Amino acid sequence: MRTVLQRAKDAQVEIDGKVNGKIDHGLVLLVGFEEGDGQEEIDYTVRKIVNCRIFSDENGKMNLSLKQIGGQILSVSQFTLYADTKKGNRPSFTDAQNPNEASKNYDRFNEKLREEGVIVETGVFGADMKVSFTNDGPVTIIFDTDNK
Repeated sequence: MRTVLQRAKDAQVEIDGKVNGKIDHGLVLLVGFEEGDGQEEIDYTVRKIVNCRIFSDENGKMNLSLKQIGGQILSVSQFTLYADTKKGNRPSFTDAQNPNEASKNYDRFNEKLREEGVIVETGVFGADMKVSFTNDGPVTIIFDTDNK
C-alpha cells in the first residue's frame, strides 16, 4: 500500500463538474494498493497517518497530529502510484491491485480512518476526478508498507 500525504489548508475533488468531497484543513491523501495488500497494510497506514506529527504547535514546530488539531482528510484513490516506468515511455500498472479488491480496500481504509474519529471526504473509486487544494508548507510525505 502506498499513500502520498499532503498537508492542506483546503481541498476538494470534483467529478463531472460537481464537488464530491471537500475539506477545510487537514490532509489530502492519494491512496494506492498493490496485489496482496489487505487489512494489515490498512491498519498500519491509518495508524501512521492519524498520529503523524506534521502540524505546527504554538512555537511553529511540526509537533501536532491530525487528531490533535481536529483536521479532516480528503482521500482519493490513485492506482497510478504503482506505475512501473522502467521500460519504454508508457507506464505499466501491472503491480496495482485488481480494481475489485482495490475498491474494497479503499472503502475499508476510509472507514478505518473514520473509526479514528476523523472526518473523511472522498472521491469516487475509478472516476475521472479533478483534485484541487492549497498545499500547506508544502509538506508531502509518502507512506509505503513495503518500507515499514
